[in-house]
Amino acid sequence: MTGRWIRTLGTAAADAPRLLCLPHAGGTAGFFRPLAGELAARGTAEVLAVQYPGRQDRLAEPAFTSLHDCADALHAALAREVPDAAGRPLVLFGHSMGAVLAFELALRLEASGGPGPAAVVVSGRRAPSVHREETPPGDDELLGDIRAMHGTDARVLESPELLRLVLPALRADVRAALTHRPDPRAVVAAPLAAFTGASDPTTTVADATAWRAHTEGPFTLRVFAGHHFYLGDRVTGPAAALEEILEDTVRHRTNMAAPEAVRP
Repeated sequence: MTGRWIRTLGTAAADAPRLLCLPHAGGTAGFFRPLAGELAARGTAEVLAVQYPGRQDRLAEPAFTSLHDCADALHAALAREVPDAAGRPLVLFGHSMGAVLAFELALRLEASGGPGPAAVVVSGRRAPSVHREETPPGDDELLGDIRAMHGTDARVLESPELLRLVLPALRADVRAALTHRPDPRAVVAAPLAAFTGASDPTTTVADATAWRAHTEGPFTLRVFAGHHFYLGDRVTGPAAALEEILEDTVRHRTNMAAPEAVRP
């Protein structure tokens, strides 16, 4: 599956659940390749990832400056590029800005009357009810933050030519994320899990725990060793946690499909 928005990073059995990964500001679908490789080795799920406009093979398209608009476009793209989505459980996994989009996409899927996500996993992002007033930084401050968080290959940051290619999308993404105004009372029906790095300077454990108020279903919190980009350090732990969530969706589907016991 290779659409404009949705890319396949790992395959699995035809009835396996799908994991749709949404990257951070300035990120690409390829950020999730190590995670996809780990899950592929386990045969747990088909791993898909979102490629936002304004980068790599979508460089000619303008990046979104509104996460609401981006979520609307992604919702339409998911229906268009994954036409058989109703037949398999779909788990959304978003990191940082991608966590916001995963939650917004879940709200749209549930409101549309079709099948909603089987679970939502938000990583490295505070809950919608935790608001901080932030101003989009200038380029020097932005690049300093990116260097400090180790979120971009140092070779890109040291190359003026590559920086000219990646900076427009990074600027737009960061502006979209910092100016996004979510509904602080919004809730999804799906189970929700929050992941965070123990040393993440942008998302405290309390920030992540606040996601509990944004689901009508079960809530779980997982704290991993590492900083904001803990996924780039040790993918095994997060992969195992995601595997548990994916297996829960399979068990739930099996239980729902099982005929009720006949009373004697």
